Amino acid sequence: MFPLRAIIRACVALHIHPNTLTLIGVVVNVAAAWALAYGRFLLAFVIMLVANIFDFIDGKVAHLTKLESEFGAFWDSTLDRFSDLALATGLIFLYSKLGRSDYVMIAALTLIFSIMTSYARARAESLVQKCKVGFMERPERIVLFMIGAATNRMAGVLWVILALSVLTVANRMYYTYLALNRRALPSREGLRGFLTAPSSGPTIARRFPTICGSSRFSSSCG
Repeated sequence: MFPLRAIIRACVALHIHPNTLTLIGVVVNVAAAWALAYGRFLLAFVIMLVANIFDFIDGKVAHLTKLESEFGAFWDSTLDRFSDLALATGLIFLYSKLGRSDYVMIAALTLIFSIMTSYARARAESLVQKCKVGFMERPERIVLFMIGAATNRMAGVLWVILALSVLTVANRMYYTYLALNRRALPSREGLRGFLTAPSSGPTIARRFPTICGSSRFSSSCG
């Protein structure tokens, strides 16, 4: 897309470090969380759109400037968690102000399982070769947050994110159990793979920690 290519070229020409772009993206997401906290959903949608431009271009800039590194992957994945926490915390603040204790709980559970989704993959990939299973990863969460903000249907979106995050965490736990016990693994990723019959060929376990990748190095911990 031309506007994004132009932004990427400008960042490269100005020698803006990709780690700086990642940090800017988090700061912008905190602004989106503030907008959510005060019920300004349309503004939050616009801010999240801007934040995701930075989230997209940091990896591209790192590649073009040959600044890809394991620390960059760690930095990107860690700050992504801050962004996730900020957005959910903004909604918790909003619903607490409105006196909706039920949705305070839903937003809190969504926050917990969003983080558990990422942690389950990161921890699993310190034990097995790969655990990129389950549907509700970070890109899907962000898209749903943006849909909820744009349509003013955030409460319904929280239910969707929560339900699919619970399934994703369960899927990753089950997948890791099968891999560590040298059992046949599911043949497909996501909910369908969770419910379908497994195929042969277990993942080889390994005993050293790895970085759950990011757009800076491979693919972000979802």
